[in-house]
Amino acid sequence: MTTPDIDANHTALIAIDLQASNLGRQLAPHSSAVVLDNSIRIANALRDAGGTVIWVRVDVNALPALPADQPLSRPAGAPPPPPGASELAPSLLEHAGDLIITKRNWGAFYGTELDLHLRRRGITSIIMAGIATNFGVESTARGAFDRAYELIFAQDAMSSISAEMHRFSNERVFPHMGKVRTTQEIVSALGG
Repeated sequence: MTTPDIDANHTALIAIDLQASNLGRQLAPHSSAVVLDNSIRIANALRDAGGTVIWVRVDVNALPALPADQPLSRPAGAPPPPPGASELAPSLLEHAGDLIITKRNWGAFYGTELDLHLRRRGITSIIMAGIATNFGVESTARGAFDRAYELIFAQDAMSSISAEMHRFSNERVFPHMGKVRTTQEIVSALGG
């Protein structure tokens, strides 16, 4: 695979749900610590090159609880999530110029101001990262693809509840939508 060409001035990192409710989960194939560290590496390289960094969090209290065979949301009548479950990792809040988007479902485009922020900044390319690969990341990537953004997927800056789910998205879905690369390949393309 070739190193992607990245025009940092027209590129945003969108990192999905790096928050307490997800960072404490058992993930595969990459731990939450690896995902967080790699997301920060990309953010630092992109920011240094003149790009935009966007941290997306989900309001876990606002997620719809719809009927499903294997729901991921809390069942009806379950106690509310602990205080702070929707809070981003503190290490993500160190740069005042970064944007924070709050979503209320899996995808970060629906019902948020994300697209408006991207368009106003002249963003044409998006680097995707976060938790979980085949839920929030994939849902957001599909929204970006539908809006004609070029996509780069940082495969080792995302993870899921199973390695199989992560692998399926990275091998069977994302290559049809954009470029799947490692954190190191992305950082190198940004001059880092």
